[in-house]
Amino acid sequence: MKIGFIGAGKVGCSLGKYLAEQGVNITGYYDRDHKAAQEGAQFTGTEAYDEIDRLIGDCDCFFVTVPDGLISSVFEEIRDLDIKGKYICHCSGSISSREAFAGAEEAGTYAYSVHPLFAVSDRFETYRELGDAFFTIEGDASHIDDIRRMLEDAGLRVRVIRPEDKAKYHLAAVMISNLVLALVEGGVDKLMECGFEEEDARQALRPLAVGNMEHALEEGVVRALTGPVERGDVRTLEKHLGQIKDPAERQLYMLLSGRLLHIAKKKNPDRDYSELEEFLNQ
Repeated sequence: MKIGFIGAGKVGCSLGKYLAEQGVNITGYYDRDHKAAQEGAQFTGTEAYDEIDRLIGDCDCFFVTVPDGLISSVFEEIRDLDIKGKYICHCSGSISSREAFAGAEEAGTYAYSVHPLFAVSDRFETYRELGDAFFTIEGDASHIDDIRRMLEDAGLRVRVIRPEDKAKYHLAAVMISNLVLALVEGGVDKLMECGFEEEDARQALRPLAVGNMEHALEEGVVRALTGPVERGDVRTLEKHLGQIKDPAERQLYMLLSGRLLHIAKKKNPDRDYSELEEFLNQ
């Protein structure tokens, strides 16, 4: 399968480089910024195209690796070109193949979303880490096994999901990555209020945060859970709330503690959590 990329940004360059190193036939890049296409082509040892229709003509499958808000407009630009029988993919986590490529079936092309469950942060370095990422695919059922096989043959772990589950899937990714950052900021801020410098606070919390996350993802959250909620320690929760002045932050603390109580009951089904439950529901 010959693969090209429309868009030579972080995702396009990273995925193209990884696949090329695994022996996949990458034809090259088209980008409105031709310098970006040249850089992507040089990085992957492929061709920089100055015309989008020529890239499409040289491919069996092409990835539209542009910002999310531009994916559909790129498809509108190319849908009248000779794309019949070709595979078109995007790498957005939040947009389904149906949303991004509305009308693909009428155009005779097979539309897919191929998303790495990984933060692609650098145009020329992240490809080294993609082999550890989990990829999800959704799209046209008639040829989805071709896309899955191409990725698996390149050494990637792949799961096929339903287009209607795309928003829920993306929510899971945001919860475990973006939303966690709000809690990291809160923990760092509290240590800085205790006299820590910011860098020292981050380094002090690192073993606790990384170790706990590793335990949770390796063994499950039930086995990983420790702390005052797991113990049913209402007095400690009261002390914590005494240190939180912002009403929204207090509400967040109580809501998350309620979620932890749900986990604690699984871990200790015979423990009496009635006092803690009453405290959290007040």
